[in-house]
Amino acid sequence: MPGWAPCAGLGALCRARNRALARGGRLCLVTDSARFLRMLRLTGLWGVFEVRPRLPGPARRAG
Repeated sequence: MPGWAPCAGLGALCRARNRALARGGRLCLVTDSARFLRMLRLTGLWGVFEVRPRLPGPARRAG
C-alpha cells in the first residue's frame, strides 16, 4: 500500500487505546481485514486490542 505507514498507524491506535483506558473507557477495533488481523498477530498486539468483525446489532442499525 503506497504511502501507508503501518508502524505509525499502530502507534496511533496504541496511543488512542492508552488514552481511552486512562479515562476509564475502552477502544474496540471493528474490522474483518485479514491483512490487518495478521499484522496485529505479527506485532504481538493481537491480545492488546478488542477486535470485532462487525458492529453490534443496535450500533450497526443506528450508524
